[in-house]
Amino acid sequence: MGFDNFKFFFRGSAWLSITINTLYLNALFIITGTVTSVILAIMITELGKGMFVKINQSLMIFPHFISFVVVAMFAQAFIGTDNGYINGLLKFLGLKPISFYMSPKIWPTVLVIIKIWKEAGYGAIIYIAAIVGIDRGIYEAARIDGASRLQAIFRITIPLLKDTVILLTILNVGKIFYGDFGMIYALVGNNSLLFSTTDIIDTYVFRSVLSSGSFGMTAAIGLYQSVIGFILVVTTNQMVRRYNPDAAIF
Repeated sequence: MGFDNFKFFFRGSAWLSITINTLYLNALFIITGTVTSVILAIMITELGKGMFVKINQSLMIFPHFISFVVVAMFAQAFIGTDNGYINGLLKFLGLKPISFYMSPKIWPTVLVIIKIWKEAGYGAIIYIAAIVGIDRGIYEAARIDGASRLQAIFRITIPLLKDTVILLTILNVGKIFYGDFGMIYALVGNNSLLFSTTDIIDTYVFRSVLSSGSFGMTAAIGLYQSVIGFILVVTTNQMVRRYNPDAAIF
C-alpha cells in the first residue's frame, strides 16, 4: 500500500495541532513531574525513617495503582458539574463557578494536577534510592563546616541528583510523542469541546480506527511516533554527552 496508511493522519492540518498538543502536554508532565518527584524524595529522606515517613511513602505511592477510570469518577465528583466540590467551594467564597467540561483552556492545568497526584509519588522512589546512595560522610563534612540543612540540600543533594534527573529525562523524551491515552480518554472521552487543548495523537488515532476499522493506520502512526522518539532520544543524548558525558546513556 506504500504510504497510504499515513495519508489519513497527515492530510489537512489536524495532525499538526494534535502533535503540538501531544508535545506540549508531555513536556508539562515531564517538567512538573520531575520537579515534584525530586521535592518529594528530598522531603521524605530529610524526615528520617520513622513510622510517619513510612506511612507517607505508602500514601504517595498508592495513587499510581488506581485506574484512570476510577480517577475519572473522582474528577466528575470534583469538577464534573456546577454542584461539584470545586464549584461548591467557589460559590461558598462568592466566586463564579467554572464549567470545566466546556472550558478547554483550563484542561492542561487539570491534567497536570491529576498526573502529579497520580505519578509523582511513584516517580520519587528512584530519587529516594539515589539520595540514600549518597555517601553520608559528605553530609557530615558539610555539617562540620557549618552548613545548614537547607545548604546541604542545595549544595550536595540536588547537584548529586543531577545525573539521575538527566538520565530519566532522556528516557522520558523518547516517549514524548506517546500521549497518556488512558488518562486523557478516561477524563475527556469524546467531548469535542475540549479537543483543542486535549486531543493527542493516540486519542485521534483511536477515534479514527473506530470509524474506519483500519489497523494499518494505527501501525503507521505507531511507526511515526517511534521514529521521532528515537531521533529525539539520540539528539538529546548527544547534547547531554557534549556538556556532561557522565549523565549520557551512551
